[in-house]
Amino acid sequence: MALVRTHPALYNAARPARPEVKAEKETGDCELSEYRLEMRGVVKTFPGVKALDHAQLKLRPGSVHALMGENGAGKSTLMKCMFGIYHMDEGEVIYEGEPVHIRGPLDALHRGIAMVHQELQPIPERSIAENIYVGRYPMKMGFLVDHEKMYKDAAEVLKEVHLNFDPKAKLGSLSVSQMQLVEIAKAVSADCKVLILDEPTSSLTAAEVEALFTIVNELRSKGVSIVYISHKMDEILRISDEVTIMRDGQYIGTWNAKELTTDFIITKMVGRELSNLYPTRSNTPGEVVFEVEDFTSINPKSFRHASFNVRKGEILGVAGLVGAQRTELMEGLFGLRCHSAGKITYQGRELKINQPKDAIDAGIAMLTEDRRATGILGVLSIADNVSIASLNQYLIGGIMLDDKKIEELVQDNVAKLSIKTPSSKTQIQSLSGGNQQKVLISRWLARDPDVFILDEPTRGIDVGAKYEIYCIIADLAKKGKSVIMISSEMSELIGMSDRVMVMCDGRVTGFIDGKDANQENIMALATQFE
Repeated sequence: MALVRTHPALYNAARPARPEVKAEKETGDCELSEYRLEMRGVVKTFPGVKALDHAQLKLRPGSVHALMGENGAGKSTLMKCMFGIYHMDEGEVIYEGEPVHIRGPLDALHRGIAMVHQELQPIPERSIAENIYVGRYPMKMGFLVDHEKMYKDAAEVLKEVHLNFDPKAKLGSLSVSQMQLVEIAKAVSADCKVLILDEPTSSLTAAEVEALFTIVNELRSKGVSIVYISHKMDEILRISDEVTIMRDGQYIGTWNAKELTTDFIITKMVGRELSNLYPTRSNTPGEVVFEVEDFTSINPKSFRHASFNVRKGEILGVAGLVGAQRTELMEGLFGLRCHSAGKITYQGRELKINQPKDAIDAGIAMLTEDRRATGILGVLSIADNVSIASLNQYLIGGIMLDDKKIEELVQDNVAKLSIKTPSSKTQIQSLSGGNQQKVLISRWLARDPDVFILDEPTRGIDVGAKYEIYCIIADLAKKGKSVIMISSEMSELIGMSDRVMVMCDGRVTGFIDGKDANQENIMALATQFE
């Protein structure tokens, strides 16, 4: 994800005119009569959770319809009902004027409904073409895959969405953002009439976001109905025609996007006004407690000669463009990557960190960038996820876990961090992204570390949950913890950092005091290539 997004004004001049859309009242009584797809009175319940409570959505042809709400509002659940992954407990789907029962994803694809999921599920050892056509390969003689046709068709689809990839190349040879674009090509290959994009830009660079918007505009001009789920307000106001907002599984209302403001959307999403996007901080940075000198990766293309320090009670923001090696540097400090040179000092004592256990034992915690891949243990409970880094503190006689104390730990963190969950036994993968992130923070709070490394702590999290995460970070600093926060959101860095360290191409290029930080001086350092 890039640090800076293009300003909407640079895009509006080239953007096709939006169709005229009448604003809909919060009651949901729409004055429009022509829809391609309608979802009415949708109810979906999971054990202990009513995920959808008579939700609704109405899509017009040739329109981008943004679906917004906090994490846990029911957006993805509603789309999974539309795509046939989940079956509704109540409600109906009207598609092209007729009631339909969508039996599963293949049935949805055959009807012209495609979905690009937030969490990718690639088959990295198979070709790009095979990933595009998985489950619907072109056949010959009734039982053989027609590889020649598959590669030819895949090449045409990739060209259609402006991707210069070899369809025979392994998908695993691409970056995560490129895999995301292939998923979009997969949806386009289905010749869809309805396209669901669930957080499609979460891993994309600025240039790739522009490429995606070009594709979206082309599909809109061809009459495709597009559902666009995103927490990024600038994207929503820039690309969408209509906006539907959900809260706690319920439909709040649908509005004409041209008439909305960021403040209005936030108020409707969270059910209250947020006067400030960032909490008022009362931390006072003290003496230097954590210092890094000349830290260099064994990979010559990664971080090199990095030197910086962090003070007690300080929030050090880390900025940089894609490829700046911010994550790689922090993973090196935590023992996840090997280094060839450098020195780490904590409170005057040199640390030897060769693996994560060394860092954890030294009082360093790290919240990783991708919570799904390297953070949560999806099939385990919240209790297991909270306690796993500190199980040795909850042993009875050195051999048995004290379940009572673990439960007390979990309930204490659920209360302090406002984690929304039916119980401590709930699988963490069933929680919203914001609540998953809070559980991961709880995991490290249980060890009471002195240095927190937070890599993209609010990625894929709605504005309400973001504020709660910001409050947790501010509270850590107030208590004297040293916080290193990597973020690709410029406003987040400026709003939360006491100092900003900027990286470019594996090097630390400078530091900016928090009160002086702005987009211009951060970008000047972020583009300081050798």
